[in-house]
Amino acid sequence: MRLRKVTSAETKGKSFLLEEFDHYVALDWSQETMAIAHMRRRDKEPVVFERGSELKVLKQYLRTLHGTIVLTFEETTTAQWLYLELRQEVDRIVICNPYMNRLLSAGPKTDKIDAAKLCLLLRAGLLTEVFHSDNSLYELRLLVSAYRDLVQASVRALNQRSALLRGHGDSGTHAPFILEHLDKSLELYRHAKQEYQAKFEDFCRHNKQLKLLLPVSGIGTIAAVTILATVVDARRFPRTGNYLSYCGLVKLEHSSGGRSYGRRKPQYSRSLKAVYKIAALAAIRGNNPIREYYEVLLARGVAKHHARHQIARYIATVTYGILKTGTTYNPYQWRTYTKVA
Repeated sequence: MRLRKVTSAETKGKSFLLEEFDHYVALDWSQETMAIAHMRRRDKEPVVFERGSELKVLKQYLRTLHGTIVLTFEETTTAQWLYLELRQEVDRIVICNPYMNRLLSAGPKTDKIDAAKLCLLLRAGLLTEVFHSDNSLYELRLLVSAYRDLVQASVRALNQRSALLRGHGDSGTHAPFILEHLDKSLELYRHAKQEYQAKFEDFCRHNKQLKLLLPVSGIGTIAAVTILATVVDARRFPRTGNYLSYCGLVKLEHSSGGRSYGRRKPQYSRSLKAVYKIAALAAIRGNNPIREYYEVLLARGVAKHHARHQIARYIATVTYGILKTGTTYNPYQWRTYTKVA
């Protein structure tokens, strides 16, 4: 088994140095076949071949390469599984964002061509990396994702029931039958939701990071587990601005030739944006230090919608700092944040 020379902790928030690796390997994995492209440090073109999708064959091939190895493949439903299976076979794994690989959509498109292009992009250092980890918090992420699906399914059933009552009432041949089954489904959803919430509360009792998040005004149990499950490791964001961009709470400047073309939204986590927007609304409705900050913003002449957005950014900044440094929540940190006495 190969020992990893470059650990994930050493590369958090940093770009990997291409000169450190002797072999550049790109993988295009599908259910039936896998295409592998390989370049050595001084090669100009990759060597590409195709095999059946067998993990054992892939591992054997990687073990034949002597020296340091960097491996890349695109973010798909199998990316986390491949990461966990192959992380001990190579020195570095770069799971790239397929939406940023525009080169792959140009010209003819096959698995072998895609693997070759990925290898060239890897060698040039032009891939945008997607965060993956073997952290145990990925189990919490799975639970939060399932809970989110459950909530969406229950909302869909509630909407279906409401539409049925508005359109047909409880009369007709089949309406009572449909209503009966919708009510049964909703009862099951409510029961399952309570079980999920009990699991989340158990996580909050035993996880140190969740205990630090809960005192923040506007952050409840569901919000805390959603933040931690999505972020996993806050050190992957070098600065606060990177985290706010990931949360969709800032826009990026778009300019060229000295002319501004406005601001555009980055790719962001919709779940985190929803958490912080809802947390801001909850905080300003209560009697807490964040409510005081909101009133200070209004007294300065800031419009209400801008003030609410600023509160959401502030809560995101605070939780980011807590997760990154492990410090406790300072309720009146906003006074330093805005230089208000």
